[in-house]
Amino acid sequence: MTSWSIQALGWAGSALLIFSLLQQRVLRFRVLNLTASCTLVLFNAMLHVWPMVGMNTVTAGINVWMIIKLLRERGDDSVYEVVAVGPDESFLQHFLKVQGKDIARYFPQFDPADLRSGRSAYLVERGNETVGVVIVRDAGDGVAQVELDYVTPRFRDFSPGEFVYRGSGMFRGKGIRRIVTPPGMVNPYYARLGFREEGDHWVADLA
Repeated sequence: MTSWSIQALGWAGSALLIFSLLQQRVLRFRVLNLTASCTLVLFNAMLHVWPMVGMNTVTAGINVWMIIKLLRERGDDSVYEVVAVGPDESFLQHFLKVQGKDIARYFPQFDPADLRSGRSAYLVERGNETVGVVIVRDAGDGVAQVELDYVTPRFRDFSPGEFVYRGSGMFRGKGIRRIVTPPGMVNPYYARLGFREEGDHWVADLA
């Protein structure tokens, strides 16, 4: 490689490293940081800067380990816990207020002021951190209409809301036989949960 190409490689690796630090999503941060570390390993090896090669090699190894750990936890029921809460409970209201701007961006039709009887709310917990919330409305005739299926930015790569639907017994106990999602969901994960697409909604019939 020419001297200019080597310098370009170094700048690219450094820029990617900085860009990775701006990511809110845990998995995306790790993947980008791993790519940057590998690029800088190559760059410093070409310049024979071995301490930097060693540091970036260790950083890359840590990222690989963390990515594997995150992917293993992705569908692990022991990592996430679903907590049913009343629609008027103060902690739910606090969470919706703190995440209000982000919720409005993805669910502009959702209005926290409309939370009242007939709604059921489920918080998704990861340890002591609330990572998501699902709110459904009893639409009658055994149908539950999903009004909100929100995940915080850090865990948006993991779709933790799926644990609410996996435990469908909590819906059957309320006489719910069908779940219908909001229209036009972006990057929906419902297909792998057994939902089927009907128009611009996803629908699941509970056995």
